[in-house]
Amino acid sequence: MKKLVLSALLLVAVQAFAQDELKYQRPPAAIYDLAMAPATPAVSFNDKGTVMLLLGRSTYPTIEELSQPEYRLAGQRINPATFGQSRSSYYTNITITDPNTKKQSPVTGLPADARIGAISWSPSGKYFAFLVTGTNGITLWKADVAAKTATQVSRRKINTTIGNPIAWLSDDAILVQAVPVNMGAAPEKPLAAEGPTVQETKGKAAPAATYQDLLKNPYDEKLFDYYFQTELVVVGNGSEKVIAPAAVYTSVRPSPDKQYLLVNRLRKPYSYLVPAERFPTTIEIIKISGEKVKTLAENPLDEIRPTGFDATVSFPRSFNWRADVAATVVWVQALDGGDPRRKIAVRDEVKMLTAPFTGEAVSLARTTMRYRGLQWGNAQLALLSEGMRSLQKTKVSKIDPSNLAKEPVVLIDRSDNDRYNDPGDPVTVKSSFGTNVLYISPAKELLMTSEGASPQGDMPFIASFNLETRKQNILWRSAAPYYETPVEIIDPAKLLVITSRESVEDPANYFLRDIKRKKSTQLTSFTHPQPQLLGVQKQLLKYKRKDGVDLTAMLYLPKGYDPAKDGRLPVLMWAYPREYKSASDAAQVRGSQYRFTRVGYGSAIFWVTQGFAVMDATEMPIVGEGNREPNDNFIEQVVMNAEAAAEKITSMGVGDKNRLAVGGHSYGAFMTANLMAHTDIFKAGIARSGAYNRTLTPFGFQNEQRTYWQAPEVYYKMSPFSYADKIKEPLLMIHGEADNNSGTFPVQSERLYNAIKGNGGIARLVFLPQESHGYAAKESILHMLWEMDQWLTKYLKDAK
Repeated sequence: MKKLVLSALLLVAVQAFAQDELKYQRPPAAIYDLAMAPATPAVSFNDKGTVMLLLGRSTYPTIEELSQPEYRLAGQRINPATFGQSRSSYYTNITITDPNTKKQSPVTGLPADARIGAISWSPSGKYFAFLVTGTNGITLWKADVAAKTATQVSRRKINTTIGNPIAWLSDDAILVQAVPVNMGAAPEKPLAAEGPTVQETKGKAAPAATYQDLLKNPYDEKLFDYYFQTELVVVGNGSEKVIAPAAVYTSVRPSPDKQYLLVNRLRKPYSYLVPAERFPTTIEIIKISGEKVKTLAENPLDEIRPTGFDATVSFPRSFNWRADVAATVVWVQALDGGDPRRKIAVRDEVKMLTAPFTGEAVSLARTTMRYRGLQWGNAQLALLSEGMRSLQKTKVSKIDPSNLAKEPVVLIDRSDNDRYNDPGDPVTVKSSFGTNVLYISPAKELLMTSEGASPQGDMPFIASFNLETRKQNILWRSAAPYYETPVEIIDPAKLLVITSRESVEDPANYFLRDIKRKKSTQLTSFTHPQPQLLGVQKQLLKYKRKDGVDLTAMLYLPKGYDPAKDGRLPVLMWAYPREYKSASDAAQVRGSQYRFTRVGYGSAIFWVTQGFAVMDATEMPIVGEGNREPNDNFIEQVVMNAEAAAEKITSMGVGDKNRLAVGGHSYGAFMTANLMAHTDIFKAGIARSGAYNRTLTPFGFQNEQRTYWQAPEVYYKMSPFSYADKIKEPLLMIHGEADNNSGTFPVQSERLYNAIKGNGGIARLVFLPQESHGYAAKESILHMLWEMDQWLTKYLKDAK
């Protein structure tokens, strides 16, 4: 009898702790229909705006497609069968459209079930190239716009594992990175290792982020060499000419005059600590014929660099061509050893070397902050950008490349997060070489396009910017009830612009707008992809947290909802924290209430169809002014943000204070777990693909640049894992089993779940097979939505 009782008790125990044997599920019909709505075609214009391509988008892949063989090597994920990226999206068809006549012509000659990617226009715009992925490889194709036909132009298979594999040299010649011939079979995995895998450190600090998918052993190194090596081949007029031997090329850029190539290739030793982008690199210039001209740098393995977001390498970096001249290479080198903690007046130096590359490089400019880029105009004008992420500062200066003694003139100096005073981005035009250079008007003005942030929300604009007075004159601006943004500036002098216009209930469509004549012509007529959302109420909420910082959220309410008649609703609050160095920057309004509501797979808006009030993009600013770091008071501030949002929605008579849920993805999941641990506001939480124990990311995370050993109390206090015993309300955790994001290892969710379980809390952990940091497979996405709906229904909607 005792044995029988014991067996029964053991059976009960096993049933209580057994894993759910659950097949993929589907959410309610309203959510399913929204999730499975067909994708709106993508659009591509030639430079003159005379040809428009409509590109049919692929739907979600199946879990079987996502489960195809995959190698994870040196920070990349590849399909060994195709020598390409394993998780790429693709187009399914191409239609050529005349914007004037609206005549549409499908491109013929494509293979059945084509997986199309990497659309690239030829210099004249008469052709465009693209890649087609098949089951056994990737091939290069070329389409004739006039004939509306496509043909395969390469017999060689293209390698897309790393870098951009195609570049036009002329209308008749394309440079590609091809799979080498006569490679032989792929390396076979040894039955047993030849020896241990050994790493050694010799006393020099080498802090590194928690990268994923790194090389792990000598076999991985052999696979990396095999699958990532390419030959440089010029394809054209029926010929295929190899111009450089097989190597692991990470970047191959033709000079503007197409006479030289700027080449980056990797060399050994490889690293098991950092991804391929930080392997030893040789940077050199070769002629288009393949003849070597000059080695610019032999950069070492980048395992050791100072800490901090503004830290960089001490050796030359950021090699590129100057866009406005035939063949001049430009690069940057840190003067502070790459260490942002050093007190130094000048941090970076920009150097320049002109063909035939036999002389000494000249100093083009020096920056007081970290170099961020150059935009080239002409012989007398270029724009130099610099900034410091730690200070959230950015600066743009004009320089005169023909007069190196002339001091730079500052045009823009602002906070990175001060969107209200962001003048935008300069418009570019094609140079005589076909490269992008700044448009400079006869009046010596730039033309700028901007998101147009304002206290009323984003209102994109086009403006002139005077290079002498720094005054901006808005020439056109989006106006309510639309959100309209420039897509292509067809003729900056005539102000002919292609825009994308949408409203709350009108999907984005393209218009040809003549700003001077105040005329517009509609180019596309895409219909509403999710008509189930018609009638859903949308409102930009504005409110304050208790320390006076202004906050916003976008509120969605069910169609026909009337608080006086229908009473209070359960609320789903979705958010993602962001750090600021200024309370005024944090308080700025973001987004627009006039944008079209298209529900993507990761959205919280699905639940407006289930009778919820949804607070989307709920602001969660974390402010650290002066010498204070934002994270010094992360918990206090995130709680203040949540309290303010909860007070706003309940004071409106809309939200039920006893039925509030919070959720987020990635850092939003981290926020969610913290709110569940430190407040009693929420009755349920949803955390997707988060990190919860910051000691597992000891060399910094998100916008925290201090290491664990510099600020252990911050790491401990910010980790919801430290307070798992306080998480008593139900928490749903979802995570991709193959998460590739730095820091959000799946073990993060596993450990928090175990901690909550061990302390008697309520939690559910769902691992999605084959999924990365973002989810892709149809089955995974539908199941995720089912899990979320079940959780919200059980613990919120039906809660007593």
